[in-house]
Amino acid sequence: MRPSLRLAALAALTLAAAFAGPAPASATSPATSPATQWLEAFAEDGGISQIAVPAPSAAQRTAAAAAVTATVTPLQQTGSTGTRFDLVFVGDGYTSSELALYHQHVAEKWATLTTLAPYSTYKNYFNVWMVDVVSAQSGVDNDPTQGISKNTALGMYFWCSGTERLLCLDESAAQAYAANAPAVDMIVAVGNSTKYGGAGYSTVATASGGNAQSGLIVQHELGHSIGGLADEYDTPYNRYAGGEPAEPNVTRYTAAQLTSGKRKWYALLGQATPDGGVIGAYEGARYYKYGLYRPSQNSVMRSLGQQFNTIGLNVMTQKLLAKIQLTTVTGVVPAG
Repeated sequence: MRPSLRLAALAALTLAAAFAGPAPASATSPATSPATQWLEAFAEDGGISQIAVPAPSAAQRTAAAAAVTATVTPLQQTGSTGTRFDLVFVGDGYTSSELALYHQHVAEKWATLTTLAPYSTYKNYFNVWMVDVVSAQSGVDNDPTQGISKNTALGMYFWCSGTERLLCLDESAAQAYAANAPAVDMIVAVGNSTKYGGAGYSTVATASGGNAQSGLIVQHELGHSIGGLADEYDTPYNRYAGGEPAEPNVTRYTAAQLTSGKRKWYALLGQATPDGGVIGAYEGARYYKYGLYRPSQNSVMRSLGQQFNTIGLNVMTQKLLAKIQLTTVTGVVPAG
């Protein structure tokens, strides 16, 4: 396994652990049901939620992970894979005559991603690879309505787990195609559809290729894969009763407790934050309505179309700088 793929696997384990926080007895924890995986679903109004979907069997994962070959086209190549963040796109529902359309959709998603800091700041330190996945038929399942079936390489489909805008796929197949790229730090799978939708897996984000709004999903998902940031929305659980979360942008402490113990983002309390308002301790985060706090009212880790708050921005910047081997940047305050 390539070193970068090992990093991606590690990121997957980290995210799985994040989803497996203590849950009330009445709720099913994502970690307790081996036949279930929890995906992020994205509403058109920017809201984000967790949806339980059936996990693939071991046999399905093994079959899908078999080696496949595909042409790789660089959208941009700015340096060695050892000193760049390697973002890999794969497509589904694009026939051999539609690869130009696929490339256009990828370019649009990349353009949307890099409207947000710190991606905009460091966009010239990304390698962006387009794996030319060819499908037998154009489009994806259940588009525009349920019951439409297409023969595609990654098996993308809307109405995943009964949720119309949740765009699922064969994650192992996406990973197998992505492995054709020189290196893989994160995978984005775009489907040949103009319908808004997407999903957040541990190592793969999905988005509708022909829908401009769906590009916002990638901004959020890289917050997980690059920064190890927690989600800041507060569903589906009620009250948190566990220990201090490891992620830098959530805490079980109030603002007063952060200050008294000099914990996490205490040094930034009261300061203005890029996503609006000031840094504080706002209750409701990491899937819990009560007992966990986030640094700001509404960052991109809570709702699509927002900015990173100061804590998230600092962490993302530090992680990117570590990967691209730049050691200093003016104005970055450690997250604590």
